[in-house]
Amino acid sequence: SNLSGLTASTTYYVRAYATSSAGTAYGNELSFTTLAQAPLAIGDSYQGGRIFYLDGSGGGLIAAPTDQSAGAQWGCSGALIAGADGIATGAQNTIDIEAGCPAPGTAADICSNLVLAGYTDWFLPSKDELNLMYQNIGPGNALGLGNVGGFATNYYWSSTENTSGSAWW
Repeated sequence: SNLSGLTASTTYYVRAYATSSAGTAYGNELSFTTLAQAPLAIGDSYQGGRIFYLDGSGGGLIAAPTDQSAGAQWGCSGALIAGADGIATGAQNTIDIEAGCPAPGTAADICSNLVLAGYTDWFLPSKDELNLMYQNIGPGNALGLGNVGGFATNYYWSSTENTSGSAWW
């Protein structure tokens, strides 16, 4: 049998059994330990995207492998929606944009409703997250990874509003 969804570095115990009208008989108990998970690195494919930031505590940020909202407006022009610009703020910014701007098809809306490889926790990055993405996996990145994110230009919307009419890019 093939087993899937097992946890790395964990010992599992298995044994075969057969049930008939005479009862149930069990085979020998066997054990095995799964291999340790290789450490993740910036640029690795992971959970439907590419890792562009690792926080050193087991967390990080992942970029979709391709641009999902080319040509879309970031949110609603004229609506002032305060948003933070630090690392780990894009998800909340996207929630706030969606709450204050229910228009479908905005960059925030596309990211918020994106499903890639079964994952639904995508969001429009804050300006600092977008900058990290570009520096770490974009063209000419310091790690020599090539253009991992498929950046076509230097201009992508962030979830950090600049004025009531636009966001940082």
